[in-house]
Amino acid sequence: MLKNRRIDEFITTIIVLSLILVALVFSYALSNYPVGQLMLIAAIFVGSLELIKITWENLMHRRYSIDYIAILAITIALLTQEYLAGSVIVLMLSGGNALERYASKKARESLTKLTQRIPNEVFLFENGKVGEKVAINDVRIGNRILIRRGEVIPLDGILLSETSRADESSLTGEPFLIDKVNGDLIRSGTINVGPPMVIRVIKENRDSTYTKIIEMVKKAQEEKPRLVRLASKYNILFTIVTLLIALLTYLFSHDYKNVLAVLVIATPCPLILATPIALIGGMNSAAKRKIIIKRLSSLEVLSRVDALIFDKTGTLTLGKPQLISIELKNTKLKEKDILALAAAIEHNSLHPIAKSIVHAARLARVKKLKVTQIEEIIGSHIAGAINGKRYILIKPINHHRASLEVYEETKGKRTLLAAMYFEDKLKNDTKKIITELSNDDLIMKILTGDKNETTKALVEKISKNIDWKAECTPEDKQKEIDTLRSEGHIVAMVGDGINDAPALAKADVGLVFSHEDRTAASEAADVVFLGGDFSSVYDALKISKQTVKIAKQSILVGISLSTIGMLFAAFGFIVPIAGAFIQEAIDIAVIFNSLRTSRY
Repeated sequence: MLKNRRIDEFITTIIVLSLILVALVFSYALSNYPVGQLMLIAAIFVGSLELIKITWENLMHRRYSIDYIAILAITIALLTQEYLAGSVIVLMLSGGNALERYASKKARESLTKLTQRIPNEVFLFENGKVGEKVAINDVRIGNRILIRRGEVIPLDGILLSETSRADESSLTGEPFLIDKVNGDLIRSGTINVGPPMVIRVIKENRDSTYTKIIEMVKKAQEEKPRLVRLASKYNILFTIVTLLIALLTYLFSHDYKNVLAVLVIATPCPLILATPIALIGGMNSAAKRKIIIKRLSSLEVLSRVDALIFDKTGTLTLGKPQLISIELKNTKLKEKDILALAAAIEHNSLHPIAKSIVHAARLARVKKLKVTQIEEIIGSHIAGAINGKRYILIKPINHHRASLEVYEETKGKRTLLAAMYFEDKLKNDTKKIITELSNDDLIMKILTGDKNETTKALVEKISKNIDWKAECTPEDKQKEIDTLRSEGHIVAMVGDGINDAPALAKADVGLVFSHEDRTAASEAADVVFLGGDFSSVYDALKISKQTVKIAKQSILVGISLSTIGMLFAAFGFIVPIAGAFIQEAIDIAVIFNSLRTSRY
């Protein structure tokens, strides 16, 4: 299918170019006759309507536009009766705009695929059987829907089936499949890789996890990049140079055809095309790595960052405790037995330690036990009955290590069976990426709300040369960012939690690792990492630098080639029609060079 689509695109391009060539030949033939000249004048007028409209809107909003050169060139073409040259200018302007739209569409392709993954319709599940097929926009909270094997889950919900399995890599970046049981959260955008599942919808389409991601992408596509405004400075300089060359050409040659040739080569300017295409391509390249750029201007800012602030938990570390050991006490039970009964009791708890225990039990493939009489008191303990015996899991007070004690309770008397120890481990690539970033002469600091002792031990594993500050409040992080900015640094904040939101918003550019229930942080950030890999930070920085480098390269090369062409035209070596083709060749070269950003 993909191959056929590319063949169709190639054929379409050939047809369009052939039609342009036929139009030029036909126009040249007609230009020698009065009727033909009238037709060319009409073509110039019709083709210039959009250009005049855009220029007028820019004037009304006091915005500078490079289109002034194009209007001047068309006006001189009409005054000198160079109707063929004028029609070529209009044709090339239209062709350049069409090519820009085509290139932008190609650059956005991977982002468009985000919306295409989600089905538009879904089967309701009512009274124990499959119901009618309805649009997902018509599904309401509380409705039950059926998701077949291999389908992308369109809405967030709670699993009603006994068991299932989901591929969550598109959202979390985790490469392994996740077993799901009755009552588990099922998120939109993930894939059902198990048997058909029934879920109870908890969020309508407009509020679903995946819809929020798509909205970020759309907002980014609509955002006018800051670098485009930077390119406007080049526009002004280029216009001055163009008008100066045109004026000197007239003063020395008194030949309007030479002046027209100069203006034609400057129209349309590659500055209009290079920047937006390069930035959209950079956004496209980032999206392939599960990096969502919410604002395209963030790419330009990110390329200039010289100071990085990191949160610790969930950013440098996995953000969730992992079971590292079980210490048996007065019991004949084995470690697997303790893990099995703890997992059974903690299965439905939302506490991070509970999730860690359940995950460890799945990896160890321990026997699943049936638990009754669950009792959970937040901040105190969780208890349950298994095979007629009551067990209690308690977090000890004033214990330096993250731990959980397992007791058996008989007639009000508790016997300590085991102690379970947990640790929030570094992400696999954290140390390597920090080392790579150190080679770029960046200022790097770790600001965390965690304890001094814990932070110090973790930092020593990463790098002894990185600054850090523990027990920070959100206000402390903001103050640190303010200090760096007052010193002239461009600051990026990398975090993941709600407590990072103020700092993410305060920084020149905020980067966040997206997790469940972290919407405040995601909304405050400019860049969202859908996966958990710390290497995403490195990728985002490198993509931004490469994107801006290519954009500026396209701008400068386009200006240089156009200026050389104008000088040749000023001395009469290039006629207006040839100048139009030369400028179009420059524009095409600039566009294809800018598209390299999508292949980073």
